[in-house]
Amino acid sequence: MSGLAKVPRSLLRDEAYENIRRAIIDGTLPPGTNLRDGDLADQLGLSRAPVRQALLRLIEDGLVESKPQSYTRVAGFVPDDVRDALQLVRALHEFAVRAGAPRMGAAEVAAMRAANTRFADAIAAGDIAAAIAADDELHDVPVAAARNRAIAATLARYTPLLRRLEYARFGSLPAHRSVQRHSELADAIEAGDVDAACAITATIWTELEALLETP
Repeated sequence: MSGLAKVPRSLLRDEAYENIRRAIIDGTLPPGTNLRDGDLADQLGLSRAPVRQALLRLIEDGLVESKPQSYTRVAGFVPDDVRDALQLVRALHEFAVRAGAPRMGAAEVAAMRAANTRFADAIAAGDIAAAIAADDELHDVPVAAARNRAIAATLARYTPLLRRLEYARFGSLPAHRSVQRHSELADAIEAGDVDAACAITATIWTELEALLETP
C-alpha cells in the first residue's frame, strides 16, 4: 500500500498566508498586534517555516511591518498608502470593465445581479464578511471576462488594503448606495454601454475614499 502524498510546502505557505491575511483584514488581528511566528504556527497547526514565508508576503502587501531584531506586527492604517491602493484598484477595475464588458453575455450579467442580491441581503443583516464576499464576486465577473492575469494578480494584492478599511469603518460604508451602483453597472453592461459601465465603476471605488476621512 502506497503512502499518502506529502502536502507541498507551497500550499502550507499559502494556507498560512490566507489565514493570517484574513485575520488582519477582518480585525481579528488589529493594528499593532505583535506577530510571533511560533505563536502563529501553533494556532494554525503548522511549522514555523510556512508562517515566516507568509509574513514576508504580508510585509510586501503592506499589511505587516517589521524591524529586524525588534518587532513584527500588524501594520497600522496609513491613509496615503490606502489612497494609493484605491486609485490603482479603481483604474484596474475600469480597465477590466472596458476589456471584459464586450465579452460578457446574459450569464455574466445574471451572475453580477445574483451577487448584488447577496450583497444587499448581507448589508441588511449587518454581515460585513458576507457583504464583502458578494462584492468581490460581483466585481470578479468583469475581471474574469477581461482575461488579463496581471490585472487579477494586482487586484488580489492591493484590494485587501481596502477591504481592511471597510471592516474597520463598516458603520460609514456607503453600502446601500453601492447596491444601486451595482445594479446600474449591470444595466450598462447588459445594454452594451461600455463608457457608462466604466464611469459607474470609477464612481463605486471613488466613493470608498470618504472612509479615509471617517474617524
